[in-house]
Amino acid sequence: MRVSASSLKCSTQPVRTRLSRIVSAMETSRRIATRASFRTSFSLACGLLLLCPAMARTANAQVGARPQFSAEAAPQVLCQTQVVGNRRIPKESILARLFSRPGDQYDPAVVERDFNSLWNTGYFDNVRIESVPGAGCLQLIIYVQEKPTIRDINYVGLNAITVSDVLERYKKDKISFSVESQYDPTVVKRAEVTLQQMLGEHGHQFAVIRLEVKTIPPAGVSLTFHIKEGPTVKVGRISFPGAKALPTRELIGAMRNLKPIGIPHSIILESLFPRTFDASKLDEDAERVRLEYRTKGYFTALTAEPQTNVRNAGGINPFTLHPSTGKRVDIVIPVEEGERYRLGAITFTGNKAYPNTVALRHLFALKDGDWFNAELFGKGLDALKKAYGEGGFINMIGTPAPSVDRVKHTVSLNIDIDEGKKFYVSRLEFSGNTITRDKVIRREMMVEEGQVYNSRLVDLSLLRLNQLQYFNVLKTEQDVETRQNPDADPEYGTVDLLVKLSEKGKNSIGLNGGISGNSGTFIGANYETNNFLGLGETLSVNANLGDLARNLSFGFNEPYLHNKPISLGIQVFDSKSDFNPAKAYAIANNTSTNLTNAQQSQLTQYNQSSKGLTISTSEALRGLFRRSGVARMGISYGLSRSGITTFNQNTLNVFTTLAFRSGIAGQNQLEGIVTSVITPSFSFSTLDRGQGPHSGKDFNVAVQFAGLGGNTKYYSPNVSFRQFFPMKGLKVNREGHNVLGYRLLFNHIAGFGGQVAPPFARIYGGGESDMRGFDVRSSGPYTFIPTKVNFNLTNPDGSGVCRDPTNCALGNVEIPLPIYRLSSVGGDTSFTANLEYRIPIVNQVTFAFFTDFGMTFDTQASQLRQSELGLSTVNSPLYGCPVLVNGTCQGGQSVQFPLLLPIVPGTNYVPRMSNGAELQVILPIVNAPFRLYYAYNPLRLYKDLPQQLTVSPQEFKSFFPNSGAGLYSYQQALQFYGADYTLREPRKTFRLTVSTTF
Repeated sequence: MRVSASSLKCSTQPVRTRLSRIVSAMETSRRIATRASFRTSFSLACGLLLLCPAMARTANAQVGARPQFSAEAAPQVLCQTQVVGNRRIPKESILARLFSRPGDQYDPAVVERDFNSLWNTGYFDNVRIESVPGAGCLQLIIYVQEKPTIRDINYVGLNAITVSDVLERYKKDKISFSVESQYDPTVVKRAEVTLQQMLGEHGHQFAVIRLEVKTIPPAGVSLTFHIKEGPTVKVGRISFPGAKALPTRELIGAMRNLKPIGIPHSIILESLFPRTFDASKLDEDAERVRLEYRTKGYFTALTAEPQTNVRNAGGINPFTLHPSTGKRVDIVIPVEEGERYRLGAITFTGNKAYPNTVALRHLFALKDGDWFNAELFGKGLDALKKAYGEGGFINMIGTPAPSVDRVKHTVSLNIDIDEGKKFYVSRLEFSGNTITRDKVIRREMMVEEGQVYNSRLVDLSLLRLNQLQYFNVLKTEQDVETRQNPDADPEYGTVDLLVKLSEKGKNSIGLNGGISGNSGTFIGANYETNNFLGLGETLSVNANLGDLARNLSFGFNEPYLHNKPISLGIQVFDSKSDFNPAKAYAIANNTSTNLTNAQQSQLTQYNQSSKGLTISTSEALRGLFRRSGVARMGISYGLSRSGITTFNQNTLNVFTTLAFRSGIAGQNQLEGIVTSVITPSFSFSTLDRGQGPHSGKDFNVAVQFAGLGGNTKYYSPNVSFRQFFPMKGLKVNREGHNVLGYRLLFNHIAGFGGQVAPPFARIYGGGESDMRGFDVRSSGPYTFIPTKVNFNLTNPDGSGVCRDPTNCALGNVEIPLPIYRLSSVGGDTSFTANLEYRIPIVNQVTFAFFTDFGMTFDTQASQLRQSELGLSTVNSPLYGCPVLVNGTCQGGQSVQFPLLLPIVPGTNYVPRMSNGAELQVILPIVNAPFRLYYAYNPLRLYKDLPQQLTVSPQEFKSFFPNSGAGLYSYQQALQFYGADYTLREPRKTFRLTVSTTF
């Protein structure tokens, strides 16, 4: 009921509820006669049109006979207004909407405005305003009845969709329907209709919804949707009457929404599961069928209104072997194919700004005389609009006018171009950057105020902003608002650009940990701010402690030095790494390697401790590739001091033999290794985001030069290229959520100035960073390293031959023998290729199929050169004990080893490949990518190598005395040092790790 106090001079009498409409005239006459309270009622419109003129005449007549106030009475003023009936809405909120204030003169017209103001809020079911005379003033009493509040919303019987999906749909359709909102039957009905539509989209077109409303005193309601979903409706048979030129399988494939689920292009497995029928998508799929015909040259093809037939499923389900249940909808799309047409010509009119029609024609991939293809022609129109957008013509419209020659079966298209105005950028504004300062954003923008608007530069600007990783991913169509200003100039206009940003948290403080092939089991803490003080600086502190690695680093980077596009960064580090393939395998697989001593001796196992700093600077090359990506050129300098601790004799031989330090050999080479490296670099990137890219590519080149200071000399070029494609199924599609990515990686290292590259800097393949199916640093060529061993002369009964038979405590006779030890020394060159197909499952969870291919090999025999001083330690001794005189060996001979270490045949240029699948989960608290993957290695090293003696077998036998002990010891030595080596790389790998590949 709506009741309002008002003047008697109103020309319309208010309409009340059904019971009060007739009483209104009687109350009006009585209140005019008494003039005590001047109470009356009003509503939105007059319902009794026939009574209004009579009532108005009566009121006017009485007002003329009796004025509202007597001659001696003064106009009344208002005192404090009283509110009655409000429960949820505060009294102050109601009074704030009134125009009448205490102390004002009473005016019925203002009171009527007060009533309308309260009623239009939509908060009340009933509003009544009464005026009551008081002591020297008139008091307004406002009676309100609030709309009930929704206390509870229940969905009973809802199984096909989740409540969260329903709430998200309400939000999308802008339906204000939630708990604690006001009960409005109109809004509830909209919500019910939306729920019905969602059920229909999920195959429940026959669902029945019944709403139950329960009152919860004093002013609340509980809503319950009772839902009977009914049978699931799936798509049945799909037919195309009139289709002759194109097969039904191809036309069904064009129906993106209602086609069956299966394996594309598999012929017999394309229709494994029927899709849920959605009537709202039927017209769209019918249009796609028509476009499929136009793509194949049938320019005049038409599709009629689709017809549907609902039936019971029937038959036997081939997967469950039970009768099929539910409903099926058979779809019939009549087709009129027409003739097939070739492209005659594409011409242009209205192209005043770009008169070069040849250049415009090159935007279309279709050639004259080819079968007409609507898809390629549409892409050409998009390219045409983009080309005009780069010149500032953002309102350009190209309207193709076809001309069909039914005799020659050709179709020619004339594109009438309405160029519109040429727009310039007037203002460039940003919103949402509460922390990041405007100048940090402006310096990444390629468009500037006053220049011609360029759509490509706008896209490139967002690409640069995304690569900063300060904001959530920006998209042009969503986050750039273009506002055209009204200009009188018919040729030129201005436009304001608003970039809507959403900042990420600039500070990252977290713990990380897990299992990695490089670090083993580790735990760490990190602090990083990627937008320090909103100026774009990066400050980071990292500390990690693990079984195989320990790292502590501090870094700072200034991206714009003195407001110029030059970055400057510095990093100080202290690290210790344990390069132990056997230990890494045991940790990563949670199992023991159970390697024999002979197998352990073949592995390169050492520990490296390093301390140092790195200073880097780079500059963005705005003039290079500025229309497609971001190019940077930089240079860095690193200085470090390292020490090496070896874990077996084999590794010790590698570090003490190779000539990577001039004038030093033996154990002295393991300490005080100072590396001074200068690294110029160049990078180019079009990736749409820094982490988890969806599209784009990047190219990086860096060349390390060590030798300007320090005591190591080498150079190492590194080249990498990555590219990512958004995928929908097996086709590249900009709207696809899946990602196809690949990486190509090339590395090379070589020493100079009379030195070879240090063993720790050589290239080792394998591990989750390049080839996931192989152990860390386990893939590479092998070599034989010469060394000297002392072999005990042993009697046939197993007892040693004493130097002094009368005093065996002096020790046994030892025979110096020259032998080769098999060792993995890494390569000087490597090539790696990785291919991944990533399928996002939910937020931060991705499933991927991958293929890794790699080769690590030696191309320069000179890079395995031994030091002169180290070689002399094995060339100078006399080997053998052909004559034993009083426990002393005599008659030994020298053996000359080659200066260059030989590569073991069959271990160089060995291709390796891993195929598999992985599950990646990025945990926000741990802030690290956890990966669980399985890999199968179809290409690997699987070989038995015969042992190579340093001399011929006859000469080796001459190293032993011609006696029973000598012959027995000779056989033992052959068994120990002449046996074959077994090289077996794993066939399959199942591993949990914390890392990324690319």
